[in-house]
Amino acid sequence: MKQALIIIDIQEAFFLEGQPHLWNNEVLIKHINTLITWARHNAVPIIFIQHTDADKDDDFAFGQPGWELYHGLSRQAEDKVIQKTTWDAFYQTELGIYLQQQSIEQLIFAGAQTEFCLDTTIRSAFSHGYHRNLLIADAHSTLDGSVLTAPQIIQHHESIWHHRFVEIQPIIEFQNAD
Repeated sequence: MKQALIIIDIQEAFFLEGQPHLWNNEVLIKHINTLITWARHNAVPIIFIQHTDADKDDDFAFGQPGWELYHGLSRQAEDKVIQKTTWDAFYQTELGIYLQQQSIEQLIFAGAQTEFCLDTTIRSAFSHGYHRNLLIADAHSTLDGSVLTAPQIIQHHESIWHHRFVEIQPIIEFQNAD
């Protein structure tokens, strides 16, 4: 089954000084880079999704320092970057067409924010016919909310997604894998 690694919204805005950082961000970046290494070793296409806000003053607005993909990612020039303007990486983007052109059958998800862009894109992927997807545990994160902490948000969403929209895999499955 041909796979693609999709990394959603790991952008500088989540790491800027004076701004809230993604929960467990050092482990998050380490695990995402592990997935990137695994993908390169196994010729799995890597797709970075980059949120682009229409509000010119927003950290995620085109050209703002927070809009850039996070500098600590093991990104290379040949990696695909797709910009989106909504929570759904499929909506009015080239993602669906690109996946079809590459004959991708399974998506491997990582990124941020768990309850927003990751959730929406995972559900949209299912609606677009991708039914055997993977989510890597500890390779997605979010910020504390007003009601739930980041770990509670993550646990809640994983409990909803698992066996419905994705299978949740531990990062160990992707470390030193051939």
